[in-house]
Amino acid sequence: MGRTYIVEETVGQYLSNINLQGKAFVSGLLIGQCSSQKDYIILATRTPPKEEQNENLKHQQKAKLDNLDEEWATEHANQVSRMLPGGLLVLGVFIITTLEMGNDFQNALRRLVFAMEKSMNKRRLWNFTEEEISERVTLHICSSTKKIFCRTYDIHDPKSSAKPADWKYQNGLSTSWLSLECIVHINIHIPLSTTSVSYTLEKNTKNGLARWAKQIENGVYLINGQVKDEDGDLLEGQKKSRGNVQATSHSFDVRVLTQLLLNSDHRSTATVQICSGSVNLKGAVKCRAYIHSNKPKVKDAVQAMKRDILNTVADRCEMLFEDLLLNEIPEKKDSEKEFHILPHRVFIPIPGSTVMLCDYKFGDESAEEMRDHFIEMLDHMIQIEDLEIAEEINTACMSYSVNTEASLDNTDDEQPKQPIKATVILKIQQNIGVIAAVAVAVLAAGISFHYFS
Repeated sequence: MGRTYIVEETVGQYLSNINLQGKAFVSGLLIGQCSSQKDYIILATRTPPKEEQNENLKHQQKAKLDNLDEEWATEHANQVSRMLPGGLLVLGVFIITTLEMGNDFQNALRRLVFAMEKSMNKRRLWNFTEEEISERVTLHICSSTKKIFCRTYDIHDPKSSAKPADWKYQNGLSTSWLSLECIVHINIHIPLSTTSVSYTLEKNTKNGLARWAKQIENGVYLINGQVKDEDGDLLEGQKKSRGNVQATSHSFDVRVLTQLLLNSDHRSTATVQICSGSVNLKGAVKCRAYIHSNKPKVKDAVQAMKRDILNTVADRCEMLFEDLLLNEIPEKKDSEKEFHILPHRVFIPIPGSTVMLCDYKFGDESAEEMRDHFIEMLDHMIQIEDLEIAEEINTACMSYSVNTEASLDNTDDEQPKQPIKATVILKIQQNIGVIAAVAVAVLAAGISFHYFS
């Protein structure tokens, strides 16, 4: 028997209101959450058309669905995945056509699902567990007959064939979600070895974040001040009413305790390594995750929170490097430091839902620009006054120094004496030279000490 997808009724209304406007098809993303028994879809958003597509409608009418722009749709999925808090994923794709299509059409959708998942997975600091659901959905709607064809593919199996699935609408689905909130202080030191000088700054930073990610994965998570059994019910002790849990609108406070690697099982040894510089990530980030209230487990809630912590730090680093590339930061030979405004998190409500999505705002971006980006990526109207600024603006300090010391012990877990209401502070220390527009450090060698546990 195939999987069952429980779908917010407003998603059905959204899909039925899409006008093909002379196009052969319209495609988009399906967003929701997996569980062991069924999956929940709370949002659908069509992929924005390319400008040249708007100019060539006649060509599109004759185009085969096999010519679906895989690269464009995949990039849309990457952008939208940044806007999803912990617990939510791009679960698949939908496509609306004027006619029912055959095997060629199904092959195009299959390739798209696998391409999207492969691209999104490259950016993650975490991996799916063996117990998690690995099926992704394709939904085909024929605008002429109104027939719905729902199928799934196992993304872990390259030879996976289509399986039928049930698509069921439910009113008020997006109002029955539990939220978890957490502020995480970080202090991550990443040395840039000269042996990896050919790597981009972005790749070096991601490699360095992998060690910190393990600490987040192995941390102890307090929910409302308590350590709960991971197999226990998240809502244990909460008052229940008929049908649903009364606590569906409740928010849980989460605290993260990371372990110091200073015990007999983790002996420290010093390694001398030639280093061209280092990256320091410091600050505090506001994290948020959502989980459906249908018998939620503690381990599922904790996992959703872990992934939001990892995602939001990795995404901000990636966006900073993209911004450096676009703006082509000039050489600063006469100055030791450069300051850049880093993106900070903004939460945005899904209309009619208790679930909030997020976006990232650089200091010079206006609220109107944030609203327009949300509309472009998610195709839903929002009000500017609904934007929730999660953090104050802070800066990225890039400094250059002749002597760089790189220590990997006891820095990742230090907590500031006072909470920092800021996004990640990025400080790049380098021996000599400049950061090129392609974000590659081309520097003379210096010696740094790395302490590996």
